[in-house]
Formats: sequence, structure tokens, C-alpha cells
Amino acid sequence: MMQDPMVRFQNVTKRHGSHIVVDGLNLDVARNEKVAIIGASGSGKTSLLRMLMALDPVDSGEIFIEGEPLTHMERQGKRLPPDMAHIRRMRGKVGMVFQSFNLFPHLTAMGNCIEAPMRVLGLTRAAAIERATELLEMVGLASRKDYYPSQLSGGQQQRVAIARALAMRPKVMLFDEVTSALDPETVGEVLTVIRRLGEEHDLTMMVVTHQMGFAREFADRVCFLHQGRICEEAPARDFFHNPQNERTRAFLRAVLEAG
Repeated sequence: MMQDPMVRFQNVTKRHGSHIVVDGLNLDVARNEKVAIIGASGSGKTSLLRMLMALDPVDSGEIFIEGEPLTHMERQGKRLPPDMAHIRRMRGKVGMVFQSFNLFPHLTAMGNCIEAPMRVLGLTRAAAIERATELLEMVGLASRKDYYPSQLSGGQQQRVAIARALAMRPKVMLFDEVTSALDPETVGEVLTVIRRLGEEHDLTMMVVTHQMGFAREFADRVCFLHQGRICEEAPARDFFHNPQNERTRAFLRAVLEAG
């Protein structure tokens, strides 16, 4: 186990009814590490991110961010269930970008990026606009700041979603299949933004993706999930050049054959 990980999953299990989605998962992610999470549909990838974002509760086990428990509170030597204040504070350490953009349709690109910093972080409107302007420029959309989501392409909407998440100054960024709803020609523009984030910012990043080429070149480490467990994990080069597990090899063959 690495020392002082940014994120730690410790024996985490998640069920949907009688179905075990995540099964006793243990995973440490170091500060500023870039981890790609791959696996077949239903293998638990999205559930893993949603639990870390405190959108779904764990059924058992513990999650820590910067050594602090997300899944419980410690008060006067007692372990208590987390209250909403604790969850909100811990959630502030994490930003998440979803498959389906989830932008507010009634707000412009700028409006989407300043809403939470003003309401949650208490930034003044001027400070929030200054931060959002910088981020929209970073994702290549400064000229689209007054456009509504319906006026933007899918790739542009996803880049606004990335800027919106970054506006909260998270320490951990989660990306859940962020290119799956995009046209093939717009996939590259979003992946380019994620690459830039990894290169230019001190962020811990966890990326659920079906883009194997991107995972190979971007990630420090790749984790392959199968039936809610990490079936294999390795540095990206080793993972793709010499997978050790037969399930991993079968998955990679299937992805390659699918094109």
C-alpha cells in the first residue's frame, strides 16, 4: 500500500438489490496519479466513481480522501454516519464529469461555470467570472461563453462540463465515459483537454474509459474491473503490452476486434 494516498477504497462493497456491483474492492490512488479504469459494461466502474463522489452510499467498507474518511465521521472517539455537512465538505474535494454533460440548459456556458462557485464556495460574481473565464479559455471556449448548451456541440458541452467541475478547485477529478455520447469527430477535442489537465495541473485523476489508446498514453496505471473486482492492474505500458490475466486478454481482444 502506498503512503498517504489521495484516495483509498478499503474493502468497499456496493449492492443493487441482491446483485453485488462492487465486491470488497481495495484501491489506493496516489496524489497526482492518473488512473484509467476499464472493463465491460456492468463491471462496477461507474459505481466506483459515484461512491467516491458521495452520490451512492457504500454498503460496507470505507473510502478515504486525503486520509480523511468519506464514509463515516469521527467525533469524540466515536464513528458516526456522515451528516450532510460532512458529505458536502468531502465532496468539495472531488469533481466529476458525466457521460451526459448534465449542464443547466437555462444557463449559458459562463452561467454554468459560475453558479456553484458563488452558491457553494461563496465567491463574488466578479471572482467567479474571472475564474470561469480562465477555465473556458483553457478548454478552448472563451468565444462561446454566452452560448447556451443547446447552441453548443456535444464536444463543446462536455468541455464546458469539464470547466464547470474545475471551477470548484477539486483535488480529484473523475471522468465517467465522457466521450461515449459524442460523435467520433468530437471525441479528440475532449480527450485533448483531459490530456492538458493531466500535464499542466496537480490533479489526481480517475478516468473510466473505453478508449484504449487514450488509456495507454494518458494513464500512469490501468485497472481492469471484472464483476466488481480489480482483476488486474499495472502501469499502462505493461498492462497493454503484457497482460497477465486471461480475462484481461479476452477483454482487450474483444475491444480490438470491435474496432
